[in-house]
Amino acid sequence: MNKFFALACGLTLAVSFGSTSLFAQTSDKVVDSKSDWSVFVEPSPKRCWIVSKPTKTVNTRGGKPVVVNRSDIRFFVTFLPGQGVQGEVSFTGGYPFKPDSKVVMSIGSSKYDFYVDGEYAWPESRAIDNQIRSSMKRGSAATLKAQSARGTVTQDTFSLVGFTAALAEAEKRCK
Repeated sequence: MNKFFALACGLTLAVSFGSTSLFAQTSDKVVDSKSDWSVFVEPSPKRCWIVSKPTKTVNTRGGKPVVVNRSDIRFFVTFLPGQGVQGEVSFTGGYPFKPDSKVVMSIGSSKYDFYVDGEYAWPESRAIDNQIRSSMKRGSAATLKAQSARGTVTQDTFSLVGFTAALAEAEKRCK
């Protein structure tokens, strides 16, 4: 279900961040915005999520900056109360990740490994979700470093301004 939901969120988010699409009618699911984070709610089945786009992106190949074509790059925290999912962290880099690689997230001095599946990545356990959310509440930025299937190394930085308020709003709406 995680992969399906992430894909559905990605399609919805593509619309909400300005992309034109057949899915334009879903853009009314944005219920709030807290600085750099948006809050989304779907009523049936009930699900809520917060999302942000990067404030800085660096792409390199062989240690040198390169221009690459990436689709939407987004960081999510998802609540699916009917399935017992409370604050699942996920990331889409806008390209297929190198198979069997890891995405490494840094918040201050804390580092977290994410496993990859196609264009999406998740922490290796739900217990780590809790640690990440806690670090995000205390931090000012989160950086995710990954490698594409084509060998490009990407580093995406997300502002955490508004994260705590957006998370609280999503939790409240998805009880």
